[in-house]
Amino acid sequence: MIRFLTALILGCFLVSGTASAETVTIKGTKGMKLGANLVLADGKSVSDGAVLIVHGTLGHNGMEIIVTLQELLAERGINSLAPSLALGISERSGMYDCKVAHTHQNTDFLGEMDLWLNWLEGQGAKSITLVGHSRGGNYVAWFASERDRASLTKVVMVAPGTWNAEKAAKGFKKSHNAELASVLGKAEALLEAGKGAQMMKGVGLIYCAGADATAESFVSYYNLDTRRDTPTMIPKMKKPGLVIAASEDTVSPNIYKAAQPLAAAGKVELVLVEEAGHFFLDFFAEDMADAIEAFINS
Repeated sequence: MIRFLTALILGCFLVSGTASAETVTIKGTKGMKLGANLVLADGKSVSDGAVLIVHGTLGHNGMEIIVTLQELLAERGINSLAPSLALGISERSGMYDCKVAHTHQNTDFLGEMDLWLNWLEGQGAKSITLVGHSRGGNYVAWFASERDRASLTKVVMVAPGTWNAEKAAKGFKKSHNAELASVLGKAEALLEAGKGAQMMKGVGLIYCAGADATAESFVSYYNLDTRRDTPTMIPKMKKPGLVIAASEDTVSPNIYKAAQPLAAAGKVELVLVEEAGHFFLDFFAEDMADAIEAFINS
């Protein structure tokens, strides 16, 4: 916590000296409001291009890695917009509260990214790079493979996730002490019966043990959807991609190995940051920002 507060205070101080920062709010779906942090490099406007940054699982745009990355990009003359995904909550801030019932769906990000890209384009941006961390890294690859647009130029996946059915089942069993196939079967049955909005008490979702979730929310995060596997999505992207992996990553430990064949085949560029962990803390954030800058300017 102390490290986060220090980084946040330092980030605000640096932004005041080298860039301008402001909160942007737009209208989302279902009457919700979506918020994002816009950081413009010194002397730049959105029309000079921007990076759209997507955070990880149940996270937000105030996380240390996001705050730090926006400042480091500004120092390098790169504008950035970092939204907090709504996850079913209007103007959401901070980490998702596991006590709040889950009504959001894993695919909600697609519509929200469309809206933020529309906003950037409306401000004159003609060159936009997608950057996503962790689950957000998977999201930007997923989005770029299905919703390409002229303004999208490049895609950066920072420690993105991999997925397979066996891994998902084992992870659910460990986190929630239940068989995924059984719970998923019940949720899918409700969905097929037209009862997707029905609340399933105490089933748990992602790292929220014992959490309540609607059937449609549960299915969206646990059905057999290979789009959750970043290496599967990379060959489908229509724009150049970069994977930034961390050698000491315990959250996405398989991404470097999984991306190597893709890099060898010319499907993606690959950078390994030695000794970095999943969140690229401290000086490793500089390595991450350097890699992104080099890729954008290449």
